[in-house]
Amino acid sequence: MVLIALILSVLLAGFLTVVAMFFKRLSMVITYLFSIVYSIPSIALFALMIPVLGLGRNTAITVLVLYNQFILLRNFITGLNEVDPAIIEAAISMGMARTQVIFKVRVPLSLKPIFVGIRLALVSTIAIAIIAAFIGAGGIGTLITIGLETGNNNRILWGVILSAMLGIITNALLVFIEKRTK
Repeated sequence: MVLIALILSVLLAGFLTVVAMFFKRLSMVITYLFSIVYSIPSIALFALMIPVLGLGRNTAITVLVLYNQFILLRNFITGLNEVDPAIIEAAISMGMARTQVIFKVRVPLSLKPIFVGIRLALVSTIAIAIIAAFIGAGGIGTLITIGLETGNNNRILWGVILSAMLGIITNALLVFIEKRTK
């Protein structure tokens, strides 16, 4: 569920970022709208989506994708906009079209902020996916929900430990990969 949500999130954020590079005002509007979505507590957003999509994985994936957009868009757009204007001007002077400048110049020079955005989104997705167990989406969070329903403190503890370990190990692995690719 987390991997599907992350892949869909990156694809949507990539598309929205390219659109935002062509329309600067739209960039601010999109980022603002997703910042509003990001400020909604996750359990509340799950509850809002249940009448539309029902209980389960589809609702969880949709909510996770919506939450990731703010993190990804902010990092992707910032990274692309922080490329040295002299490099962009040189690319345009060489005859590159706007799309070529984005994909052949800006994206390669923005890989670090793009990767940081993906890392933050993945760790955030893992954390929020734990809560998705409360709407029947499954996963490690199920240990916590069953433990709460049955009063089994061992299950709750194992669910918390496994959830924390997954987030910490994932973050550490991605930081290691990030440092190796410099």
